[in-house]
Amino acid sequence: MRIDARTRAVWLALPALALIGLFLIYPLAEVLRVSFARGESLSPLFEDNYFAGRLWFSAWQAALSTALSLALAIPLAWVFACHRFPGKGTLEALLLVPFVLPTIVVAVAFTALVGPRGALNVALMKLPGVSNPPIDLMNTLWAILLAHVFYNAAFCARIIATNWRAIDPRTEDAARMLGAGARQRFLAVTLPQLRNGILAAGALAFLFCFTSFGVVLILGGPKYSTLETEIYRESLFLFRLPIAAILAIVQMAVTFSAVAISTRLQSRVPGGSHGRRESAFTRETLVAGSAVLVVAGLLTLAPLAALVERSLHAGDGYSLRYYTMLDENVRGQALFVAPIEAVRNSLVFAVCTALIALPVGGLAALAAVRARSTLVETLVQLPLGVSAVTLGLGLLISFDTPPLNLRASPALIVFAHSLVATPFVARTLTARLRSMDPRLRDAAAMLGAGPLTTFLRVELPMLSGALAVAATIAFATSMGEFGATLLIARPEYPTIPVAIYRYLGQPGATNFGQALAMSTILMAVTASAFFAITRAGGRDARF
Repeated sequence: MRIDARTRAVWLALPALALIGLFLIYPLAEVLRVSFARGESLSPLFEDNYFAGRLWFSAWQAALSTALSLALAIPLAWVFACHRFPGKGTLEALLLVPFVLPTIVVAVAFTALVGPRGALNVALMKLPGVSNPPIDLMNTLWAILLAHVFYNAAFCARIIATNWRAIDPRTEDAARMLGAGARQRFLAVTLPQLRNGILAAGALAFLFCFTSFGVVLILGGPKYSTLETEIYRESLFLFRLPIAAILAIVQMAVTFSAVAISTRLQSRVPGGSHGRRESAFTRETLVAGSAVLVVAGLLTLAPLAALVERSLHAGDGYSLRYYTMLDENVRGQALFVAPIEAVRNSLVFAVCTALIALPVGGLAALAAVRARSTLVETLVQLPLGVSAVTLGLGLLISFDTPPLNLRASPALIVFAHSLVATPFVARTLTARLRSMDPRLRDAAAMLGAGPLTTFLRVELPMLSGALAVAATIAFATSMGEFGATLLIARPEYPTIPVAIYRYLGQPGATNFGQALAMSTILMAVTASAFFAITRAGGRDARF
């Protein structure tokens, strides 16, 4: 029986589906089986409105964070999609750095900026008459919102700008010839064509904010708890697995919906590039463009600069004291290895993750594009919709007996990181594949080239930049993964985020200083890798 081309294309997704089936579906099924097999009561869920309140807070803070992120992302996308100016490439990459940073680094950076010992409070207390920290944003909603906007705004702008560039500029030219002003052209012509891109970016931002763990755990404190932090508390501290499982199911229902909506909307945005003409700023647009860049720059640079400054501040002056202590186990306990060991572990795990996620995600992207299947694309995005804490709990339960006894093996961390990184790799490569002119593949086929030859000789060279970007995203995702790793990492195999969290939980300036130093190193490693690949990735690494 002859197998059609679409079926052959779907087969390319089998490695990704196998990874998802073994390390996502199976662990989640085990969580449900073990939780409800114990016969524990679910009555605490219905005794009061506490858990309903956690759901409501998770939803509305995510919606508000998304709205604020898009409010900055749309004008930022306008600046980068429609204008040219000196240093544009470097600034694009710089503003996108927050998204590749681990969430725990983002939380620590805002602690270093607006915490009681943060850079802003230290500077303000030098003013006459100011003896106590005047800024008190820790454990407040404002800290959570600022961190979420910092994390998501540039990423949303990248998606919107990519779609903006794909709009045929002749539609705007026609409106201009008919007498429409700049505002009319944007509202009547450009915005409707950007709608799906904006909604797709918003759906992803909502997903990230709804499942936010490190930011809420550190900046929100006990007063502000999302479903994600509540799942963590119910499973690890209160040992109420059935309640944690129910909360995880509710969260997955919301996040899977967000993934499906984003995937469907993204598949409907313009797929090609019409060669949008980037123009210099005019006198009218210079002020607006400059204001957008200043706001985005301050939001991006202030927390990162504060993190570096606080990590170098020891006692009454500046020194490398906290960095030189990274090879010391100050606590002298088995649960606290020297921080430098966590750095080595993270680098090894990140390289292994990239080596797995890149081919698996790449094949899944090919399958989704060639088969024109939004179902395949949605299935590959499923890991984004699962609580990282629930995933870690499932991996612990599922892989503790032969023949899959991986609980004590660092390989379990690599597989968990690969599972989380694969959707990002697939999404990056899918966008690039869709932007290719399909006539190139048709021409190769007319010349007698088979599917494999067409891929190797035509598509792969054009994918080189996107592959570099995808590898960087996989590397950065592994370096920063926190929720699942917090549960499955053995004491002798901590990653940098886990070590940072452990040291933040200990009293004393030395422990806090070591946490700041590790956060700075993690920021430097992920940002440097991102900048290197951005320069090598060319147009695929642009906004």
